Amino acid sequence: MKPSRSFVALTMSTMLLLPVGIAVTAPAAHAAHRGVVGEQPVQWTPHVLDGTVKDILRIGNTVLVGGEFTRVAEAGGDEHTLRNLFAFEHGTGRIIRDFEPDVSAMVTSLAPGPDGSVVVGGRFTAVDGKPSRGLARLSLSDGGPVREFGAVLDDGATNRLATDGARLYVGGNFTGVSGAERTGLARLDLRTGEVDRNFAPRLAEPRRGSLRVQELALSPDGRRLAINGTFTKVDDKNRYQIAMIDTAEAFVTPWSTSAYEAPCDYERIHTYMRQMAFSPDGSYFAVVTGGGPKVKPGLCKSTSRFENTDKADSQPTWSNKTGGDSLYSVEVTESAVYVGGHQRWMDNEKGELNPGPGSVEREGIGAVDPRTGRALAWNPGRARGHGAEALHATSDGLYVGSDTERLAGEYHARLGMFPLA
Repeated sequence: MKPSRSFVALTMSTMLLLPVGIAVTAPAAHAAHRGVVGEQPVQWTPHVLDGTVKDILRIGNTVLVGGEFTRVAEAGGDEHTLRNLFAFEHGTGRIIRDFEPDVSAMVTSLAPGPDGSVVVGGRFTAVDGKPSRGLARLSLSDGGPVREFGAVLDDGATNRLATDGARLYVGGNFTGVSGAERTGLARLDLRTGEVDRNFAPRLAEPRRGSLRVQELALSPDGRRLAINGTFTKVDDKNRYQIAMIDTAEAFVTPWSTSAYEAPCDYERIHTYMRQMAFSPDGSYFAVVTGGGPKVKPGLCKSTSRFENTDKADSQPTWSNKTGGDSLYSVEVTESAVYVGGHQRWMDNEKGELNPGPGSVEREGIGAVDPRTGRALAWNPGRARGHGAEALHATSDGLYVGSDTERLAGEYHARLGMFPLA
């Protein structure tokens, strides 16, 4: 997922030039975060005035924001009607008016495309009034759909995208892409959208509801694809809600875990699995989970670290529980595992909807030590709401997207950025 964006930045060198005069390279790679970001957000990010932010992606000096919203304003500026997707200039917050695609419904995920473009996934069925179910590749110069890209979902929606710079991985609740049968997971040509006929891992036996990939994350070298969702088998192997795919062999790896077998939810949700992210060096990945209203055993409402190995029946290196509040987003840098949700506490393994012994207050956002799994001192806070569902680390900080307006005690409507100290 997010580390794959960095991988693209390291493998693409084409310069892009937007008509507004902003020189743009391919996606900004994670520089060495030799510390945790500051607790004071920058003052120039735009405000999203309604709805919720689902994903954020920086490509050069252009920052794209996707979600479900209709109104956006520059900091201290005029209000604009922009539905579900917009772009602004990193460092100034100036909204890029040449990029104004009309996306019919929620945007859930963003991935960098070739030749100055971005791939958009979500629940939409049209872009600029033309049919485009769940997938589109848009030009950064004018926001228009790139005709060369022909992929559409046959049904359902996209939950998450990832790319290695040549191939696009799509996870969601669909049964086919452009007429090719694919259940919840597909690999496409990033440029054309053509379905890769040789990539078809078989997901089976949903724990509840329909088969779907809830989230996916691509390792920085592009060789491993972590997936999670409702499945309990992949390629006829027992893989309860989480699995690792070898992208070269297009087959499930020996890595497995029983950590997510325990029930953790109620009838309103298909799976309690939420976002995953690899470390910048690819040696491990972090997983966050939600769950129902009760505190239960297992890894409900937690963040956990797993090593990127071929070990069967792996157990987490560490886990950090909230004591009853869901986590939705995760981002990993060299110095921290950042998590977002509507949590009230971290280090709260003994809590049951209350602050247990040893817990620390972390309202809606927090950071965990990658080595120990204990909460770091970083504690800016944010209004909890449903939760922060978008975290995106760049070379100089951390973007945060949510459904609330208070971040670090200040007004930053649904969008903010914490710079490196």
